Amino acid sequence: MGKEGQDIQDIKEEKEKKEGLLSSFIKYFYGNFVVLLLGLVQLPLTTRVLQTQEYGKTTMFTTAVTVIYIFAILGLDQAYIRYFYKDGVNRKTLFVQCLMPPLVLIIFLAFVYVIFSGYFNMFLFGETGISVIIPVVAYTVISVFERFLFLNIRMEQNGVLYSNLNILSKVLNISFIILFAWLWGSDFRVIMYAMTLSLGTVTLITGIRYLYSTRKDKVTPHEITQNELLAYGIPFIPMLLMEWLLSSMDKWSIKIFNDFSETGIYGSAMQIMTIILTVKITFVAFWSPVAMEKYEKDEEECKDFFADMFDRVQFLCMCAAFMLTIFRGVIVLILGKDYREAVSIIPFLTLMPILSIMFEMTGQGVKFTGKIKYFNYASLVAIICNLIGNTLLVPRYKGIGAALATAVTYIVYFSIGTYYSKKCYPVRYRMKEFVISLLLYSAYAGYATVTKDNVITAFAGIAALAVCCVINRRTLADLWSYAMAMLRKLMKKS
Repeated sequence: MGKEGQDIQDIKEEKEKKEGLLSSFIKYFYGNFVVLLLGLVQLPLTTRVLQTQEYGKTTMFTTAVTVIYIFAILGLDQAYIRYFYKDGVNRKTLFVQCLMPPLVLIIFLAFVYVIFSGYFNMFLFGETGISVIIPVVAYTVISVFERFLFLNIRMEQNGVLYSNLNILSKVLNISFIILFAWLWGSDFRVIMYAMTLSLGTVTLITGIRYLYSTRKDKVTPHEITQNELLAYGIPFIPMLLMEWLLSSMDKWSIKIFNDFSETGIYGSAMQIMTIILTVKITFVAFWSPVAMEKYEKDEEECKDFFADMFDRVQFLCMCAAFMLTIFRGVIVLILGKDYREAVSIIPFLTLMPILSIMFEMTGQGVKFTGKIKYFNYASLVAIICNLIGNTLLVPRYKGIGAALATAVTYIVYFSIGTYYSKKCYPVRYRMKEFVISLLLYSAYAGYATVTKDNVITAFAGIAALAVCCVINRRTLADLWSYAMAMLRKLMKKS
């Protein structure tokens, strides 16, 4: 084969790789897109069933079970991702090694919670009892199994199954909300039991599937020891705790400085963020195994791939942020009338999922090299920033202040974390367009927050989005060409 023929072959292979990646992403995304649509049914259902005070208590439930889960998991979910594709690894052995320590620990932590449940529950919910204890304990224990079973599906890159299970979980969740709302009315336990039972049902299905698919596999010793997994995973605990603080300090601040009602309004705005968080969940499920596999195969050659993916993802994320804020006036109508104040919280709060997605791109260098301490440095600075911001802004500006403090915090977190990640694994991300787009959106978010006229705000957002497209015109042209090529290919098949 001549040089020209080899070049043509290389171009074909590159196109096939891109199409394979897009196909893989779509398999993950379609399920989460359906989940998003179901979420648009669930959110107004929930906000109309629960008063703002009761909805605020459900927010406390999710933050509480999350922190218990973080301690219990021991970072071994990250170890499972790290070693899944490593040569010589028995994947069933790896699964057992990663699952058993968290399972033992979560049972111990659940026991401690039960002993002190009176104090914890009064602080979190303002009331206690066995009806509160049961879902907290059940949800945290089940979540450990769910984490590793779903992680196994992700690492197998089985996007169709992953998507279908997420759809089933959401359908069950809505069904249980309707059932318990009919039984109990406006009571925060409605959401607690609906979340627990839907999670338990789907986890049982995935557990049966895993046992069946691996029934012929044996747990045999391999070169990865338990100590090695713990040594890799445990440093993630401070990082995850700090991330939890970053994502929950706003809610705690509102509860401390205000009340459950204001927490409920803020929580409803956070639920609207699922429009972008759905994309984040999909992207993380898709990106983590892909990035790790690329790095394991050739850690130098894949740097250009990471840089190109960053260009595309940052542009799409910024477009999503603009669109969400432009249509916030329409979106907030799905909430009950008691929750309409959430419209002013959305603009700055949108930056949280956006920068989280971007950090999934730029933070991989730290995960590749295992230098998790750098995540902790970034998280510590961000937490201090968030604490100061919430203390100064929340007492006076309530949810808007919390949203602004959260936005600034995530900008700090992204900047420091990206700096350290590039230090560990240098990738030439083209940051100029992203930074300009981020500044443009921040200015628009400030304007949208203080302006009450949603029509004028929408037109201003459209103009700002047009400027963003001009700034990212090369990426836009690339995405357009790629989309047209995919469309032509689909038309030929049909």
